[in-house]
Amino acid sequence: MAHDIERYLNVRSAYGASFGVNDELAFLMDTTGVPQVWTLAEPGGWPEQRTFSEERVTFVSWSPEREEFAFGMDRGGNERQQLFRYDPPTGEITDWTEAPDAKHRWGGWSHDGERIGFTANRRDESVFDVYVQRREATGTDAELVAEGDGWLTLGGWSPDDSRLLLTEAYSNFDQDVSVLDVETGETTELTPHEGTTRFQSATWGPDGEHVYLVSDRESDTLDLWSVDADSGAFSLVAEDPDWEIDGVAVDDETGRIVYSTNVDGYTELTVGELAEPTAVEETGAPKIPRGVAGGVAFDDAGERFAVTVTRRSDPANVYVIDDTGEPTRWTRAATAGIPRDSFVDPELVHYPTFDGREIPAFFSLPETDTGHGETPVIVDIHGGPESQRRPSFSAVTQYFLANGYAVFEPNVRGSAGYGKAYGHLDDVEKRMDSVADVEAAVEWLHDHPAVDPDRIVAMGGSYGGFMVLAAMTEYPDLWAAGIDIVGIANFVTFLENTGEWRRSLREAEYGSLEDDREFLESISPLNTIEAIRAPLFVLHGENDPRVPVSEAHQLVEAAKQHVPVRERIFDDEGHGFTKLENRIHAYEEIVEFLSEHVE
Repeated sequence: MAHDIERYLNVRSAYGASFGVNDELAFLMDTTGVPQVWTLAEPGGWPEQRTFSEERVTFVSWSPEREEFAFGMDRGGNERQQLFRYDPPTGEITDWTEAPDAKHRWGGWSHDGERIGFTANRRDESVFDVYVQRREATGTDAELVAEGDGWLTLGGWSPDDSRLLLTEAYSNFDQDVSVLDVETGETTELTPHEGTTRFQSATWGPDGEHVYLVSDRESDTLDLWSVDADSGAFSLVAEDPDWEIDGVAVDDETGRIVYSTNVDGYTELTVGELAEPTAVEETGAPKIPRGVAGGVAFDDAGERFAVTVTRRSDPANVYVIDDTGEPTRWTRAATAGIPRDSFVDPELVHYPTFDGREIPAFFSLPETDTGHGETPVIVDIHGGPESQRRPSFSAVTQYFLANGYAVFEPNVRGSAGYGKAYGHLDDVEKRMDSVADVEAAVEWLHDHPAVDPDRIVAMGGSYGGFMVLAAMTEYPDLWAAGIDIVGIANFVTFLENTGEWRRSLREAEYGSLEDDREFLESISPLNTIEAIRAPLFVLHGENDPRVPVSEAHQLVEAAKQHVPVRERIFDDEGHGFTKLENRIHAYEEIVEFLSEHVE
């Protein structure tokens, strides 16, 4: 039996855990419809809700020394995160940042719990600076430690609290890591390089002399490296010739280390101890469910760690792994009364495209499928573009499956997770090659015995929305309908109007307004919208700081001259829909639209 979308969207997730000094676990859970902070004293216990806002909480982090935690929150989805301190005994909340027009990126507690670090674009909206603030200070009491000229994030305090790790991103495939002296404001670059090289997930080792990070500095995929913070010497710690080691966490007191490998979308965790600064003594892989895992957080003693685990057939929950590798599930995110065994796991497939490459994808068939060419398919295209569709839980996907739709999720060229060469295959002038990969996906679906070739739908959000529009204008005869959620219709107007802090980062991927304007106009679906043949549904958030709502308005005006178009703007949302009521309305209307045009 198929439940309504409201029931599916009430399936909960618990994630983003942090251990407190008394071994209490704080985490985010969306029981109220938006993520809030909850705490647990023991596995499977009754969780206590700590924050009660109508706005989403973005992270939680316990103090290493006191019974208090930091959390972040924005307003109406505008991504201008503010930082707050919460006092559990009294429930009192302190607004640390008091700068609602600026975007703040959390950088962690100092080990003594006396200070916090963060980056923010207070001085100039297009760049981030580094701030340090005493825990009892607020607002303008924050100390500006270093001025930046780009997209800066912090990777935590050194064990003696004298230095901070600093990452500057030039694009999703190019970063630098530096060490910042908190007292003097001087930075020492650890990763000088030419061309584009990824340096990610930087974290301190216990000796305060070595930094651990993942990088593709000598290979196509990310490997795990140790860097000497004084000499800048690199040492290879672990590598996988085929897949990306995409994240690392180190307990900087005990030297326990956990790193994750992304194997065709699935996470494999390796746990061990730093036998020496450049070698890991592995203690085995924890026995977690096969799916997607991340957000590792060690407890106070460094003996256990919490990790979020999700599968396509199981919502996100927090597990705690002890020193033997045994996992215990601490949270019990509810499935809204929908039987867990009704959730469908996808099949990992690979299909050929125009240049002979094999494109990875996840394909899920509904239980109603008979194998006789009767099943409609939603081709769900991820955003990014340097993102990756992975087999994590999706209430919306399960809802479509329960309503008789198959779901096909390609990781077209340009997706993350498959090495840097694959990630660069769609850069600037090669942009439309990734759209050709979508066309190849539909060709593959046409040959599948389950699929009705006349009922194939394109759906995507953000950059995935551009992919939907491009697929519908480049290959107009393939589609029964299209659903564009917060999508890019014109690259020129998008780059002109996106948040100041994002422009240079996005130009590195798409091409620049100065040098590539003519090309950007040529691939913008808005300029070829007369080619569209299928009905279109456009959904957007009024407060979207990434893809301005003007993108939706101009698209709808142009497209409705040619095909049936429906538009839905949510005035209290940003880049995507976080409020439960809005999500229910959005997907109810999507299903109505599909019933009208595809059934």
